[in-house]
Amino acid sequence: MKKLPYLLIVLASLIVHATQAQSKYQSAIGGRVGNPFAFSIKHFITEPGAIEGYVGFSNGRYGSNFSPIIGGMYQHHFPIGDIAGFKWYVGGGALLQFYSYKDKNGNVYYDDYSRTGFGINAVGGVDYKFKNIPLNLSADWMPTIFLTDVPDNFYTGYGSIAARYTFR
Repeated sequence: MKKLPYLLIVLASLIVHATQAQSKYQSAIGGRVGNPFAFSIKHFITEPGAIEGYVGFSNGRYGSNFSPIIGGMYQHHFPIGDIAGFKWYVGGGALLQFYSYKDKNGNVYYDDYSRTGFGINAVGGVDYKFKNIPLNLSADWMPTIFLTDVPDNFYTGYGSIAARYTFR
């Protein structure tokens, strides 16, 4: 019973934080749906500049499914008109992807059936922070150039929609 006052203080703090949500945010945590399907953390290091890290799975190239992927990128944000919380961004980053070249029937495309791909990518997208709730949505496209020995060094299939809980 003595823990009840502490729990009420924590609950009240969370409610105050949620009701004082703004159209700006400092950090956000959530997930990406698309390619990659990943856990995502985004943090603004300056007012227009943010870094984002993600870890998850990519729908595989050449028939492999759910290839593990880890990446990070810098995003520079620009306002879109007078809409509070709505911005577009451009930037770039790097990623590691672990995949195999097996097709759906288990046939191997190449002698070495698994690879680790290291690539650099550009990113462009839009970002919206809801004013009255601590939620951020974004959508982006990340064309990637792989610097390692993979059959397709330029890949345009990365792009996701993200939903994240925001922190002030």
